[in-house]
Amino acid sequence: MLIGATALLLGGGGLAAYATTALAGNSTTSGARSGHQHTAAAAFTISCPDVGERLRTVPRSAQLPVSKGLSALDKQVHDAYHKMMGGSGTAVMSPLKAQREKTIRMMVTAIAKNTKRPGYLLKMSGCTTKPVNEGAGAGGNDSTKTVKEGWYQGQNQTQGQQQSQDQQQGQQQGQDPNQQGQDPNQNGGQQGQAGGPSPDDFVDITTVQPNVDAPPFAAPKGGNASTGTFTTECGRNEDGHFNSDNVIVTPGVSNGAHHTHDYVGNKATDAFADDNKLAASDTTCNNGDQSTHYWPVLRKLDGNAEQKPGAAQDANVGTTLTPATVTLKFRGSQVGQVEAMPRFMKIITGDAKAFTNGTKNANASWSCTGFEDRQLKDKYPLCPQGSQVVRTFAFQNCWNGRDIDSGNHRDHVTFSDQNGVCPNGFKAIPQLTQRITYDVPQGASFAVDSFPEQLHKPVTDHGDFINVMPDQLMSKAVNCINSGRNCT
Repeated sequence: MLIGATALLLGGGGLAAYATTALAGNSTTSGARSGHQHTAAAAFTISCPDVGERLRTVPRSAQLPVSKGLSALDKQVHDAYHKMMGGSGTAVMSPLKAQREKTIRMMVTAIAKNTKRPGYLLKMSGCTTKPVNEGAGAGGNDSTKTVKEGWYQGQNQTQGQQQSQDQQQGQQQGQDPNQQGQDPNQNGGQQGQAGGPSPDDFVDITTVQPNVDAPPFAAPKGGNASTGTFTTECGRNEDGHFNSDNVIVTPGVSNGAHHTHDYVGNKATDAFADDNKLAASDTTCNNGDQSTHYWPVLRKLDGNAEQKPGAAQDANVGTTLTPATVTLKFRGSQVGQVEAMPRFMKIITGDAKAFTNGTKNANASWSCTGFEDRQLKDKYPLCPQGSQVVRTFAFQNCWNGRDIDSGNHRDHVTFSDQNGVCPNGFKAIPQLTQRITYDVPQGASFAVDSFPEQLHKPVTDHGDFINVMPDQLMSKAVNCINSGRNCT
């Protein structure tokens, strides 16, 4: 039932119209409550090749131009998406490609001054449209499938199928978007949510079958496993440390994330916090751990539109929810001992663009307290009265032994296989798991911050970590894990 529209003034002077839909009666997914507002139906979103994912080497001299370029690419898609939703349809695609070509060429030129020219990036300017009801990649919903032991190391059972589907999508992305099937203005009756989330993004947790053998925090088992744990207590952001920066992906650029991050640990973390600044900072952790932990905020969908970067200016509307609890735990390897992480190592897990990129790097999971044997990859959980929403991020647990970061912030770390074995050339490190719980209003009433064209899908959730533990504290953590003790 269409009940209204609200215009939001966006950064850069853009104006986007948001129509709202009431979730009531048989128009809702199972468990959704009436009276909660969502944005209006639209059949397509914009899908662009992820330039950041394809970066391999970024010299220090090119870091700021690349950061500015990545942020500009996100803003360009943001603006084109809202113009498309405003009635421009595929007319936005050619100007978007021209903008992206100019920005990518600037990035390539900056990188080429001190290393091999990444000319392959120049082929990534063209974007396509993607049906909003297609699912992440073409893999669709794997929420109710059994998740085996390897999932605890970040593995997705359907990853192989989805990777081949992602390759097909990548081939299509080089084509002219105006040759890509249906016009977004001609939706053929296929309905989704402009801005998101959709009612279909929620599922009643009590209807999901158990799909994990143990909670994601469970320590590895087995004769050779390092079975200890190390927990660092850093609060739940009671001090309100928020910004829309991303010091890992877009250092040196304000509002480089285009959505708001929630922080615990290092108090100095923003876009301009280099290693020296982080090392000199105070921390919210009670053991002196200066590490940085951050993730997109969860918002209550109450229509609260703060006119600032990362919030309404970047199409993220709703009151920010403070976590009820935050648990940060490191655990060991299934097959042997772990080695210390180097200080200032940077790791991201999950993918903020997984709805259009496909689920190869998606790695967040959702559940409810009391139901954590049921983990959801691409649905938000509707929890029973008295049960809290749970977000969990299991980070990469294998390191290449050399680099504290990489061009795409992924290549220097990876996950072990389902048996806990790291790939050749990688060694086991303590695996960080971030577990965050929330008290949310009943019903389909919350969503994670995201890029607008990602439609606030749960599969786009992601976590970030910079290890700034003093060496002595890291040694303690490794000793506890390898000796089978549980320490804080």
